[in-house]
Amino acid sequence: MRRLEGKTAVITGGGTRGIGRATAARLVAEGAHVFITGRRKTELDEAVEVIGANVTAVPGDITVPEDLDRLYEAVAARGKGLDVLFANSATASFATIETITEADFDQVFGVNVKGTIFTVQKALPLLNEGASVIINASTAADRGTPGFGAYAASKAALRTFTRSWANELKGRGVRVNAISPGPTDTSGITELVGEENAQAFKANEAARIAIGRMGHVDEVAAAVAFLASADSSFMLGANLYVDGGENQI
Repeated sequence: MRRLEGKTAVITGGGTRGIGRATAARLVAEGAHVFITGRRKTELDEAVEVIGANVTAVPGDITVPEDLDRLYEAVAARGKGLDVLFANSATASFATIETITEADFDQVFGVNVKGTIFTVQKALPLLNEGASVIINASTAADRGTPGFGAYAASKAALRTFTRSWANELKGRGVRVNAISPGPTDTSGITELVGEENAQAFKANEAARIAIGRMGHVDEVAAAVAFLASADSSFMLGANLYVDGGENQI
C-alpha cells in the first residue's frame, strides 16, 4: 500500500518548476490528493497537466488572507480534512546590510515568515489527528552568506517556529517538522541571479558541497514524503537536512 493512500495534502508554492511541483508529484504517487497553490496560474495549470491526476490547483498568494481562506475552503469542500501541509512558498533576494531597504525586508519576511505563519494557522481547523506539517527551512539559516542575511534570518525564524508549533500542536497528534534543503537545482536560481550568471553560480555551489553536486528536486521531494508519512512517526520538532553534506561535513 502506498504510504499516503487516501490522504489529503496542501503544498504552497506547488506550481513552480522546483521543489513544490516535484513534491506534489511525489505525494500523488504516494496516494494523496494534493492541493497546490501559488501566484502564477499558468505554472499551476502546467503542474496539473504534468502530474495528471489527483491534484487540484487553487491560485493565490500566501500573503493575502483571503487567498488562504479560498485555498482552505476548497480543501474543506473535499470533506476529508487535511493530513499533510507542506509550507513551501518562499522568496529570496540579495542585499547587504549597506543596501537593504524596508521594501526588501518586508518582501522576504512578509512571504517567508508572515505568510508561513498564517498558512499554518488557517489550516488548523482542518488538520486531522496524526497530520504532518512540514516547514521548508534552509541550510542558509546556518551560514553567513554575504548579501543573503534577510533570507537566512527568515529561515532561521521558521526553524524556531517549527519547535514552538511542534510543542503547541502535539496534544492534537499533529507533528510539525522542518526540512532544510541545501543548494538545489531549480528555476528559482535563474530568477535570483539572472540567466547570464546561473551556470557560474551553480558551479560555485556544487564545488563547495561535500557530495560534489547540487541537489535534485526529486531528492528533496522524497524527504518531504518521508516526513509526511507514518515512517517519520517518532520525529517531532526536528530539522531534516537534505544538503549533500554541506552543513554536516
